[in-house]
Amino acid sequence: MAEQKDLDYTYTTIDEIFRLSIGEMRDFSGAKYDGNFSMSLEDAQHEKHRYMAESLKIRAGSRVLDMGCGWGPFMHYAIREHGATCVGLTLSSGQAAACRKNGLDVHVADCRRVKPEDYGVFDAIASVGAFEHFCSVEDWKAGRQEEIYHNFFETAYHLLPKTGRLYLQTMTFAKHMINYDDIDINAEKGSAEYVCALMVKEFPGSWLPYGPDMIKRSAQPYFKPISESNGRLDYIETIGQWRKRFRRFHPKKYWLYMSLLPKYITDDEFRHRVAIFRTSPNRTCFEREIMDHYRLVFEKV
Repeated sequence: MAEQKDLDYTYTTIDEIFRLSIGEMRDFSGAKYDGNFSMSLEDAQHEKHRYMAESLKIRAGSRVLDMGCGWGPFMHYAIREHGATCVGLTLSSGQAAACRKNGLDVHVADCRRVKPEDYGVFDAIASVGAFEHFCSVEDWKAGRQEEIYHNFFETAYHLLPKTGRLYLQTMTFAKHMINYDDIDINAEKGSAEYVCALMVKEFPGSWLPYGPDMIKRSAQPYFKPISESNGRLDYIETIGQWRKRFRRFHPKKYWLYMSLLPKYITDDEFRHRVAIFRTSPNRTCFEREIMDHYRLVFEKV
């Protein structure tokens, strides 16, 4: 699994830049347009939150655990719109600090290992994007991927009552995913081999599941699937909207960009990260169906 240093590398590094570009409690995950790309990014993210709350049957007084809560957008929605009580977990210290500053109950913790005695039991669990970080390349090579996912579902099982629900949103590999041995940061720019290498650089310690069927198999016997939908096209639009906002001028944000210049000059790995923001490899992977993006709802059995 991606460790705290990996998640800090990915998310804490861009914490302030993200908040200056997107907002204090915004999503860093795919929105829900459902084909209506005339919607604003904010409205599409709100629609995702509405769908999540409805799928999880959240109501006033519900206790909700957000596993991998990011900057707390769903927690904020569930509290404001439904009167829920929310606890969030993240491995990014920057995200946790930002959430706490905004009054959210967020802890730096590995959500794969949380137990009822840590924070109690919950009526519902949301996990948006965290699943992507549970399995590392090394885990996958060792044949442990489905075991890791199975253990996660067992953890969630013990945190929920009977018929309690889990909302899981995650990127997956899709039909045009290439062989791991072909991934090469020195391959031709724009090739599948190169963009997949950039994805590995963007998310160190992380390897995606091979489609929704792998996830559903891993959920047995603890959960039964209730619904699934593919948000690949939604994520392409979401990324396009993010890129516009990251480029939008803000004096403090551009000062932060400039402050990173020495690191760009001296650090090869950091130059790859800049290439990620310039070329958007995840958007390319969605466009070429190297990756998919699934919304899955499970119910405890």
